[in-house]
Amino acid sequence: MRRFYFTPALPRTPALTVGDGLILLGIAALLYVGARLAFRAPVAVHGPAISLDPSDLPWYALLSVGRMTVAYFLSLVFSLIYGYSAARNRSARAVLMPLLDVLQSVPILSFLPVVLLGLSAVLPQAFAAELAAIVLIFTSQAWNMTFSFYQSLTTIPTELREAAAIFRLNPWLRFKTLELPFAAMGLLWNSMMSWSGGWFFLMAAEIFNVGSRDFRLPGIGSYMQVAADKGDLSAVLWGLGTLVAIILLLDQFVWRPLLAWADKFKLATVESDEPPTAWFLDALSRSWLFRRFRAQLWKPLNEHLDGALQRRWRNWISPVESASAGRLSRLGLSLAVAVIAAILYGTCRAIGLLLTVPAAAWLQVGAGLLATFARVSVALLITLLWTVPLGVAIGMNRRLAGVLQPIVQVVASIPATALFPVLLLALLRVPGGLNLAAILLMLLGTQWYLLFNVIAGASAIPQDLRYTTALLRLSRSDRWLVLILPALSPYLITGAITASGGAWNASIVAEHVVFGGETYTTTGVGALIAQATSTGDYPLLLAATLALVVTVVLLNRLFWSRLYRLAEERYRLE
Repeated sequence: MRRFYFTPALPRTPALTVGDGLILLGIAALLYVGARLAFRAPVAVHGPAISLDPSDLPWYALLSVGRMTVAYFLSLVFSLIYGYSAARNRSARAVLMPLLDVLQSVPILSFLPVVLLGLSAVLPQAFAAELAAIVLIFTSQAWNMTFSFYQSLTTIPTELREAAAIFRLNPWLRFKTLELPFAAMGLLWNSMMSWSGGWFFLMAAEIFNVGSRDFRLPGIGSYMQVAADKGDLSAVLWGLGTLVAIILLLDQFVWRPLLAWADKFKLATVESDEPPTAWFLDALSRSWLFRRFRAQLWKPLNEHLDGALQRRWRNWISPVESASAGRLSRLGLSLAVAVIAAILYGTCRAIGLLLTVPAAAWLQVGAGLLATFARVSVALLITLLWTVPLGVAIGMNRRLAGVLQPIVQVVASIPATALFPVLLLALLRVPGGLNLAAILLMLLGTQWYLLFNVIAGASAIPQDLRYTTALLRLSRSDRWLVLILPALSPYLITGAITASGGAWNASIVAEHVVFGGETYTTTGVGALIAQATSTGDYPLLLAATLALVVTVVLLNRLFWSRLYRLAEERYRLE
């Protein structure tokens, strides 16, 4: 049996392409437009008072779960459309993947004040705050789901693609019977991670200060933030208890049934010895109401949709290739020209804003980038050391998964920002305490991206391949080199990319902390962004944000994209 630990030669790609340049210019233009709108925002904004009475927690929890649900469904629709378009059309891929690369690297906490102030200048305050909160939660959920779905579509085994072509499946049937089922396991685990990431940013989404403007929304995130600011330990515990109860309910009534249902889509020729089970799914399958719903509503609706789409693609001939080349229509070309013109105009104005940044501030940005890069690297290395063995253990052992899965979801969903002040006070007495605290917060906020992807990859390893390695009596090290690491590589790299981007984002709240009337700051680009946000220094905010985005994109191009193509081309299950 061949080992897959060699590194084949891959074609070189430029670190930054023309498309990347246009996208970065577009980000600069959007930041400039948002900053101009921010100048028109109300001078003083005061959100509603947040009660710390535990009897208000059920209503706050309902509001927060509602925002999370809206953001999640927007993320799911975005991921399916975006990932499918990038995987199935080469022309679209050339634009969409660099764009996704940039978008997941944009620190949303630096973008949020511009978005929030811009929306409040043109929309009612309450609606603007709600919309901004949903946008922030959406950006914490969407990118890892999109990367996961795209990775699944690009690693579908060749024989399955050929079978879809032989049966002449139209795009809808191909998506319904092959692509979505094949991607289901990774999409589900990344959905759980997206919810965990949403809880992490919930406190920032529901209560946000920009100078004298105090934007806040009633919810469990704002409840915990106010409790932490006031040092009310009882209220903090009530909030954490409510959050844990919500997570456990979601695990029992949503995620565990979905994982048990999706197990049938795993690529394998033999059934697993211990397939996942869920009592709620079993209860639903025996429910008379649920059976009537499927027979009277779901099945006819599904058949009607299949028939309508079948008639539309009656003469469709399914290609064997996984992606097709597309041409831009006249309308698309005109739209592209208009967008480029708008980008160039906004870029010129943004450059004028950047020219006002003094040279000393640019030196601070450079030093901050180096410091933050060192912290991100340490955090990612520590994450790899413990998430890979634990994720494989959970993904390949159903009994262990039944015990640890809800525990992992609970721990991953507890907002690290709620615990960070306590950790900060404990570590400030240690030499280099704030640096250690910043790395710790990055770990608490981003390690779960990698862990959940590793669990998804281990769960997707076919049972027959496990039996084969057992029959060959491979040693533990050979089993890892021959089977586990090659099978994990697409999921591992997807998780590492999103974890790295999340660590850069988390630097904004990790390197600049305000607690108990005191401000704790360390050198880093995240600290510069946070300081520029609090003081309303938009030129510095624009400069630091663009510097961070360019750095992350260069890292992705020079390092992660090479590993991603290696996983896509060499470590596909065939």
